[in-house]
Order: sequence, then structure tokens, then C-alpha cells
Amino acid sequence: MMIRRTLMKSLACAAAALSLCGTAIAQSYPSRPLTMIVPWGAGGGTDATARIVAALLEKEMGQPVNVVNRTGGNGVVGHSAIATAPADGYTIGMITVEISMMHWAGLTQLSPADYTPLALMNIDPAAVTVRADSPYKNLGDLVTAVKANPGKFKASGTGQGGIWHLALAGMLNDMKIATTAVPWVPSNGAAPAMNDLAAGGIEFVTCSLPEARALIDAGKARPLALMAAQPSALYPNVPILKSAAGSNWAIGAWRGLAAPKGMPADIQAKLGAALKKIYDGQEFQGFMQQRGFGTIYADSKGFEQFMAKGDADMGVVMKSLGLAK
Repeated sequence: MMIRRTLMKSLACAAAALSLCGTAIAQSYPSRPLTMIVPWGAGGGTDATARIVAALLEKEMGQPVNVVNRTGGNGVVGHSAIATAPADGYTIGMITVEISMMHWAGLTQLSPADYTPLALMNIDPAAVTVRADSPYKNLGDLVTAVKANPGKFKASGTGQGGIWHLALAGMLNDMKIATTAVPWVPSNGAAPAMNDLAAGGIEFVTCSLPEARALIDAGKARPLALMAAQPSALYPNVPILKSAAGSNWAIGAWRGLAAPKGMPADIQAKLGAALKKIYDGQEFQGFMQQRGFGTIYADSKGFEQFMAKGDADMGVVMKSLGLAK
């Protein structure tokens, strides 16, 4: 009996020591520089958002935060690098909406469930934009014309199966219109699609309002509706889809911070608190507003739920287009 008591006491002491050790590690975190992986190239919206977050995170954590662009594979390379890094809090990354699309397309087995979500920081909803001289003054008129003339109207905004193509398909699907009713013209992004719109090559574009901003402000294009639950701060007079056409469909290009799965809860909480403080700060909000980027916040749990819903929605739309493997 004495031996058993001695053994139990030793085990209890060992457990207490490990607990204290874990607490000490969490309290000392971070003790060295962090790496923030960006799955997209330098100079783009994701890169710009990541770099302002990294600069502000340095101030909060007291350590350098080095941004590393890991491009390739339509986002697979960078997202994989984030997911497979050690879950010790020293490698985090900015994941994007493509993580809810890539596995449906058969590009990777990675999904939102393969990460420790930290915070959702940005979303730019899709909008439907026509030429300034378009005869369609509101989305209802355009939808009526599409129904009456399937195949006549062409749209663009990104490559085949890209986020803005799925935005259009999801809207049509939600309105009980065949996704083939509007032929999609693939483009290398929103900017060339908007130029094609202005030149008369297509009837409308689905992309974010910041991407359409140059031609809207130049008086060459006119947004009809926003695929979101609330109006845009950039163009508050643009109606949301619900009021414009009775559809609840909402979609956008989003960006958030995540870490490899299995990150210790105390380190996750410390990073989450720092990111919330950054999001609420005037410097981050001013940066995003100046560039016309939309802001949205969700904590770890909220971000997890947001991604799960988006992942399911993408599956439905991609299957309707025959793009899901």
C-alpha cells in the first residue's frame, strides 16, 4: 500500500510539473519570430491585407512577423504549407475562400477542417455590375431578361470555376434559373473583365465592388446589387440581393488567419485576442477603408462555422456546374 501511495504521489507531482511547464511556455510565447504564410502573390489584395496584419501583430506580440508568399497550384501550395507546419504558434497563415473550393475541384484533400481558425478579418462580397448605359436599371429587370432569353447574356469576372463564376452560378441557382442560362466568359481576373464590359463584349460582371471601383467611379459602369447580408460601406446605395431580387444568396472573397490543426488552446487564445485588438484598431480599419476592402470579424468558433457553411454552399454550386470531382 505504501508503494502504491508513493507511486500515485510521484505521478501527481509529475503531472503538476508538466502543467506548470505548459503554463510557462504559454506565458513566454512568443519567444522568437513568427512566420505568416500567404498562398497568393505579392502585391495582391490578400498580400496587402496580410502585411498590414503582420505589421500590427508584431507590435502586439513583441516579435517580428515575417510574411512569406507561397504561391502555386491555384492556392494549394500555400494552403498546404500552412496546414502541414508545426502547430506551435510560430507558423500561421492567411487562408482564403479558395480553401472551400479546392477540394471540391479535386485539387487537394485539404478543407477548412484541417486548420485551427484564429480570426476572420475581411470579406468582399460579389456584386452584379453592368455598363453605365445598360438598359437594365435594376437587378430585377436584368433577371427577367435573362429568364426570357437564356443564353443571350454573357458574363465574366474570373476564370472558369473561380469565385466570381461561382457567385453568378449560386445566384442563378438560388433564383431557380439554370446555371447555363448565362454563358461564362473566362478572364484573367476582374480588371480585364471590367474592361471587356466597358467595351461591350459582355453584358455584366460579377466581382467585388473594390475591383469594379475604377470604372464605377469613372462613370463607365453601374452596380445593380450586392450578394451580401448588408450594404457596402464603399457604395451604401447599392441594394443587397435580398431587396433587389428576393434572393438570400450571399458570397464573397474572404480572408482570415489560421494555424495548423492541433495548436495549443492557450496559444490560440493569445493570438486570437491580439487579432481582435488589431481588427478593432483605427490603423487596420483605416487601411482597409482606404483600399475599399470590406471588413468582417469572427472569432475562432465563428470563423469555423462561417467556413463550414461556405464549404457546403460551394459544394452545391460546383456540383450544379459539373465542376465538383
